[in-house]
Amino acid sequence: MIFPLHRGLFRRILFFFGILMFAAGTARAGSIRGTVTDSTGGRVAGAVVALFQNGKVVTTSVTGSDGSFEITTGASGRFTLVVSAKSFRQLETPVFYAGALDSVERSLVLEPEWVRQYIVVTATGTPTPQPQTSAATSVIPYGDIVNRSDFVSLLRLMPGTVAVQTGQRGAETSLFVRGGNSADTKVLVDGIDAGQFGNTFDFGPLGTSAIERAEVYRGTNSDLYGTDADSGLVSFTTPRGTTSFPSIFLSGDAGNFNTTREEAELAGAYKKLDYLGNYTWFQTSNALPNDAMHLGAAAGNFGYQLSSATQLRGTVHYNVFATGVPNAWDFYHVADQATQKNQDLYISASLDNQTTASFHNAFRYGATRKNETYSLWQMSGCGDYDAYGDSLGCEVTITGANGYSATGQAVLDYAESYPYGDQIVNNRDQVLYQGTYSFTQHLTGLIGFHFEDERSAETIPEYGTDETIGATNYDYLAAVHGDFKERFFYYLGGSLLHYSLFGVYTTPRAGFTIYALKPRAGVFSGTRILLNFGEAVQEPTMSDEFGSLYKVLVSGGFASTAAALGIGPLSPPSTRTYEGGVEQAFLTDHILFKATYFHNEFGRQIEYVGAHLLPSILTTLTPEQQQELIDVLSENGDYQSDYPLGVNTQAFRAQGIEATLEGGIGKSIFLRGGYTYLDAVVQRSFDSDNEALMEGYAPTYNGIPIGALTPLVGARPFRRPPNSGFLTATWSGRKLSVILGAAFASRSDDSTYLEYADENDGNSLLLPNRDLDWGYAKIDLGGSYQLLNWLSVYAQTENLTGNQNIAPIGYPSLPFNFRAGLRLAWGKGSSK
Repeated sequence: MIFPLHRGLFRRILFFFGILMFAAGTARAGSIRGTVTDSTGGRVAGAVVALFQNGKVVTTSVTGSDGSFEITTGASGRFTLVVSAKSFRQLETPVFYAGALDSVERSLVLEPEWVRQYIVVTATGTPTPQPQTSAATSVIPYGDIVNRSDFVSLLRLMPGTVAVQTGQRGAETSLFVRGGNSADTKVLVDGIDAGQFGNTFDFGPLGTSAIERAEVYRGTNSDLYGTDADSGLVSFTTPRGTTSFPSIFLSGDAGNFNTTREEAELAGAYKKLDYLGNYTWFQTSNALPNDAMHLGAAAGNFGYQLSSATQLRGTVHYNVFATGVPNAWDFYHVADQATQKNQDLYISASLDNQTTASFHNAFRYGATRKNETYSLWQMSGCGDYDAYGDSLGCEVTITGANGYSATGQAVLDYAESYPYGDQIVNNRDQVLYQGTYSFTQHLTGLIGFHFEDERSAETIPEYGTDETIGATNYDYLAAVHGDFKERFFYYLGGSLLHYSLFGVYTTPRAGFTIYALKPRAGVFSGTRILLNFGEAVQEPTMSDEFGSLYKVLVSGGFASTAAALGIGPLSPPSTRTYEGGVEQAFLTDHILFKATYFHNEFGRQIEYVGAHLLPSILTTLTPEQQQELIDVLSENGDYQSDYPLGVNTQAFRAQGIEATLEGGIGKSIFLRGGYTYLDAVVQRSFDSDNEALMEGYAPTYNGIPIGALTPLVGARPFRRPPNSGFLTATWSGRKLSVILGAAFASRSDDSTYLEYADENDGNSLLLPNRDLDWGYAKIDLGGSYQLLNWLSVYAQTENLTGNQNIAPIGYPSLPFNFRAGLRLAWGKGSSK
């Protein structure tokens, strides 16, 4: 028997269940919570946190006295947070995915309104505000990159860095950081090692497309990133798609020297997927014969949010580059018929998981594929030849910045079979793991493991060269960083490196910074003291490995002799650095001044020492063992020819001061400047130039000894000016933005490298090394104007004064050049 329910009772039951369902739904509704702090870790109360979805405000929250906030969403999708607070620059977070029932943690850091203080990764391995690190780290933001076609000029606008380009646009470019060698700076693309075997990296062919920002770290960093981060590290990051609809960006420009650049980009996000694809074509003829270059660059970034805590991501960069190589025009006044062609592929695939609120795990696979070919197609010259049939350039007068000059004809191309080719292939596969655990809000620990399988090959058919080398490497790393009462910040880390070519080494690093005066309102509004120490090692290059004394002995059948004499493989060149500085804020963070002293010691550097000298400088050998080595080298034919062999005998020191000053005027103008003084000196060297000096047959100019190929002991390393600096001024209005950048450098030591290369096979075209390269000032100006929401115009000018002495002696720099064009953006509310 079924009893009918009373209508009133039925309504009450439905209402009761409705309340329960609502309560349950509220209890399970997704939330976004976290804390808002300033760049020193202090909690920011009263900050307004707005949650956006599809460009619209979903809800807002205000932080409490402890800086905390919580927002209930109850919906799934892609969100972003916009945070506003008095005296701070408005913060917009990257887009993130959250499910309807997910609980998402976000720690938000606000930077002062008048100065730029970024979140950096390279200093500690985890995202950390700059004021909480002692390391010298600078950021090149997207706004500085967007109008540029390469990074050469941008890298000069950093303290402690010198970018040297041996020619015009696209020419080989080396980066020297704090006096170190160019191979002492590691380069990462989305966390993946982008260098060749032994860390050679050419910045000349690197374009700016699909690069969101770059971090420039100055100092040792082998504890986090393995070998080769001896004096610095540059890390490039690919942007992500963010809009909830497909957005299309197109740009095109043209300029003098037949220069054009076209770029197309498609980006967006759909549910759990975000995507970005970019293709750029750049070409120019430059201002010299046979110096035309082009670059085609394709890039992609694809991410999938498995959940609010787990994300898959893959990025790819593929660059195809070709340029003429006219050689040092000022030495010959005729161009070589040569080309350089590169194919570079960088792949990164990662899995990130926020396992708990305190524990984060990241797994990454990386692949680097580099194929670089130099071709000299035929002999060139002015119709004259030396006694050996080598072609000569035209008669020229070479004048250095030091006032010394020489006149004559230099050997341009040697009498050999043509075309001549040199192909270098570098392949690398990497697997990386990093786990980060926050014990408390003041202490974070990090552990990591890196595996690397690298292979390299060089082929020179004309010489019968076909060399291959491989290495399997393991890095084990651990670090802690944190703070004490948001006043004393520290980093302690180290790694155990196990490399198949040179064995096991450890690389510690420590950094400390303390606020002697905590940030506050007033004229002196914060004083910070910084201290750093670190050690690093560098992997020898493939040519160093094959040219080493050990390799020559082993390949010649004298492995047992090498073992008996204690002669082993090359050791990794080492770096030890000490650093101390002070940072002072003025006028309530309107102005920020920073000065740092650094002292770098570069030991175990690889150089090539003549076989005659080798036995006597290997101090571990007894007289009997020295004679045994002489006998072996004589039997091999190297002793009689005084053939140079690679050993770890060179050492040099670089110390100096970096100073920067930055600040804002109003809300639209930002000024930044810096100066670096570098005192670098070669302390020990036994290479052929220094052997010639010791034995009294070094080339001279009016009695001044010359290092033809390398610096002499007591002299400065080549191409590292003792004085350098920069100045930037930025105007950012509602529609108009303008950036003025200027880089300065004093004269630096160098060589013409024309050893036994005049018309008589002599050294008359060598000049004294001291201050041989010219000092320069390079001034650039660029900007853009937003005509419509979807259309803007932009222009970039470089080298406004037409200075052609920016490159080393012999290489005329690109004179005044410009590009101007249009940038279009399609997609609801899109602009770029």
